[in-house]
Amino acid sequence: MKVSEITSLLEEFAPLALQESYDNAGLLVGDKSMDVSGVLITLDVTEAVIDEAIQKNCNLIISHHPLIFRGLKKIVGQDFIQRCVIKAIKNDIAIYASHTNIDNVKNGVNGKIADKIGLTNRQILKPKSDTLLKLVTFVPYQHREKVQQALFNAGAGHIGEYDSCSFYASGTGTFRAGTFANPFVGEKNVLHSEEEMRLEVILPTYLQHKVVSALQETHPYEEPAFDIIPLLNTWNTVGLGMVGELNREMSEREFLDHLKKEFSLSVIRHTAFTNRKVKKVALCGGSGSEFLRDALAYKADVYISGDFKYHEFFDAEERILIADIGHYESEQFTKDVFYEIITKKIPNFAIRISEVNTNPINYY
Repeated sequence: MKVSEITSLLEEFAPLALQESYDNAGLLVGDKSMDVSGVLITLDVTEAVIDEAIQKNCNLIISHHPLIFRGLKKIVGQDFIQRCVIKAIKNDIAIYASHTNIDNVKNGVNGKIADKIGLTNRQILKPKSDTLLKLVTFVPYQHREKVQQALFNAGAGHIGEYDSCSFYASGTGTFRAGTFANPFVGEKNVLHSEEEMRLEVILPTYLQHKVVSALQETHPYEEPAFDIIPLLNTWNTVGLGMVGELNREMSEREFLDHLKKEFSLSVIRHTAFTNRKVKKVALCGGSGSEFLRDALAYKADVYISGDFKYHEFFDAEERILIADIGHYESEQFTKDVFYEIITKKIPNFAIRISEVNTNPINYY
């Protein structure tokens, strides 16, 4: 297996185009055409993790947090990032990160957290916007199904939990083929009218090239007409955070005990108890304090995330229970997500989960 073959499985699940603008997901160190002897999965890349990869004969490290997040102007071993890059290159180890792109897919980081808590009726907490397009094209009546299916196969036509979504209606198109044209119907230099179907589908922006290519390959016309229209709609199945419901109501203390058990927590930072029952739960893995207002808008009883600052706890105003379980702690099961993605397609390959605890925060 090549590095690119392994990483393509992750990108099929969580396309790099879904990462936030500030992020640096993808292949950070190494050659994508290199043969892979083994894969080591981790949350963070540290020197200890690279030593573990060497010991276990794994020359591809897949991490959640990008080792190189801000630009490197020199690589001279001044900090752990530079030392990791040097050690990885010396030992022919590739390093790949899947970060906010796997945060943004519904069965990624936040989906795994929701699994551990036991949430049902799930929705994305902060859906992505400005990421959808509408393609409109015009097809001869007898070719509509073929073109329509090609667009679906290329990834168009998904709306929420539905696929193969489209709209079509009949009409009349006109054109006149030039001297050097090769018209599918009609004659050169003669105005022609053709009964056509107007066909519309929705697609994510990152699939535009693939969908348009599918249209051009299957459309019978030499020059198919089509429009690409940006949409203001939010993409309700892609975005950060998640909100859902417990199977049964719990007291706030009972719910925090539940979190401690499922996430192996010794401590939870939280706001004062509101003395209300917990049924609706909002969450965001990692650092998600900025989405507290979204949790409130959903009327969640509790909001789970990490990295809340002192003054941000006041924003709860006794309307919601904030449960800060820690950045590392909230994302610890991301390693399982990576493992499941890869082993589902290549079950017999050497995939190992790192045994190094990379959490830089300790509690005394």
